[in-house]
Amino acid sequence: MKIIEQLRKWATALKTQITALYIAYQRPDVPLLSKIIISLVIAYAVSPIDLIPDFIPILGWLDELLLLPLGCWLAIRLMPSAIWLDCQEKAQHRSIQLPRNRWIVWGIIIIWCLLAVWLLSLAWPYFEQYF
Repeated sequence: MKIIEQLRKWATALKTQITALYIAYQRPDVPLLSKIIISLVIAYAVSPIDLIPDFIPILGWLDELLLLPLGCWLAIRLMPSAIWLDCQEKAQHRSIQLPRNRWIVWGIIIIWCLLAVWLLSLAWPYFEQYF
């Protein structure tokens, strides 16, 4: 039970961080590179498609356990600390509902499909000898 409580606290903290990143993304004084990383982190967090599907035991959660915190850490490192502290404070006091748009979902699916096709085209010469 103690592990489950710790995981809930960790998930709540991650949700607050993603909310703070969303608030930071909307600020004009956040550096462009940080905004790009924030957009990738938020897109991955709300994406209906995972790098590793969640139904695969243990491995399915590794991408969320590693990629999201790593992306958050990198985006936070690239912005001034005063801005980050202000965004964290705002995230503590309000919950942000991300906009729901079907076009965005389809855009994410198309991007994942294009990425998969590109990776397969890169890997095909290595697998061609087996077919």
